[in-house]
Amino acid sequence: MIEDTIVTENVKSRLAGVLLPPGIGPFGGITAPVSDPAARTRRNGRKLCGDLDEAIRRSGLKNGMTVSFHHAFREGDKTINTVMERLAVLGFRDLTLAASSLLSCNAPLIEHIRSGVIRKIYTSGMRGKLAEAISHGLMAEPIHIHSHGGRVHLMDCGELAVDVAFLGVSTADEFGNANGVSGRSHCGSLGYAMVDAARAAQVVLITEEIVAFPNAPASIRQDQVDLVVAIGEIGDPSKIAVGAARMTSNPRELLIARLAADVIEHSGWFEDGFSLQTGSGASATATTRFLETRMVRKGIKAGFALGGITGGIVELHQKGLIGKIFDTQSFDAVAAESLRTVATHYEISTNSYANPSSKGAYCDRVDLVILSALEIDLDFNVNVITGSDGVMRGASGGHSDVAAGANLPIVVAPLIRSRIPTVVRRVTTVVTPGDTIGVLVTDHGIAVNPNRPEIAARLKAAGLPVTTIEDLYQRAIALTGEPEPIAFQDRIVGLIRYRDGSVIDVVRQVKA
Repeated sequence: MIEDTIVTENVKSRLAGVLLPPGIGPFGGITAPVSDPAARTRRNGRKLCGDLDEAIRRSGLKNGMTVSFHHAFREGDKTINTVMERLAVLGFRDLTLAASSLLSCNAPLIEHIRSGVIRKIYTSGMRGKLAEAISHGLMAEPIHIHSHGGRVHLMDCGELAVDVAFLGVSTADEFGNANGVSGRSHCGSLGYAMVDAARAAQVVLITEEIVAFPNAPASIRQDQVDLVVAIGEIGDPSKIAVGAARMTSNPRELLIARLAADVIEHSGWFEDGFSLQTGSGASATATTRFLETRMVRKGIKAGFALGGITGGIVELHQKGLIGKIFDTQSFDAVAAESLRTVATHYEISTNSYANPSSKGAYCDRVDLVILSALEIDLDFNVNVITGSDGVMRGASGGHSDVAAGANLPIVVAPLIRSRIPTVVRRVTTVVTPGDTIGVLVTDHGIAVNPNRPEIAARLKAAGLPVTTIEDLYQRAIALTGEPEPIAFQDRIVGLIRYRDGSVIDVVRQVKA
């Protein structure tokens, strides 16, 4: 190899007397420093780190920066807690935590908030002890609750700028090709992580298994990844299908699911090539059980199914009743296995799924969507964040995204839960505006939004138990009585961000 000093002398002689444009210098040799000091390391295949501490150090993370995570493992996630514990031990402070969602398993974060490691949080929702602590005033700053599509929008508009993304993947090669469908701890779709990998300044892959290059398929590509590290456990896939993603055998939930399938059948959209999303929540996911006979009887097939994908959707796909699946989150092992093995089951990012500022979101092409609710009020506004005690115990998820995009959004919910009405005069927290909701299905009847008279006419003609939302409210109150108002303090602990980034409501601190 020619010495750099000889090369640079040749360059100088060739460029003698040449006036270069501002900001452009002469070639300094192949070993000269580059603008990104890590580039040569990456090019030489040395992304692989010996341990998590090395990965953190090499990422360039500093106090006050933003770190991001995905929640594809749901209640089985171990990556967030592991990384945040190491960051605490290493002395980091004032970090912004941007997790696609937080669940009961993330209770250890409470101590990191108290100690000052975490100063600010962006998430689609939270549950368990962490949510209770924040609802009672744990944090100095309000958390930001966004939708799945809204999260990507906040990244794209510059508000949520991720400095380091720590992304748990089931397998990765040493150059950064990774997926969630192979290896012993596979979670399925990495739709949330794909967004972070494309937008974060530094991307650190955290995996249990380093496999031979090239790892394929690559949900996250080598050209997006800065560092790779192997640890003992990233997550427990057996805990993905619990909580909101569970299947149900509850008779009341199955009754609601059957009525929802009736609404779909007579909605006017139940034609060959229709598209659907069934969302999370027991009745929502169970609705797929009742669609098969109706589809076979009418001789129709769905063009595609979208969103968080369950085994029920996969079963319809396997039977040829759904043409394609577009999967941004696999809700169970059946869905993850289908994504791994079936060519017409596609992995999509949450940008493609629901970002309102993307050039094309799948949620804008879906006909029918089944959504859950903690509360729905007389104006059809939906609350999926706060419980009857005012404590945060849910997630915005893709709720407002698909409600805005679908031709007919259908909310399913029991009329009452544990002696608490679901249909209320005014929801505690507005997450999805009522103008975007078409139908409410309960175990006491079906209410259609007055702005959809054509739907009401079709359902009544089919003999379905259509009533008004005012009537459902009166039935609920007759059974439970008027609930006592929740005691809140003036202090705001959460900002509810609509999918366009605007604030649609706030969550106030619950009085002790």
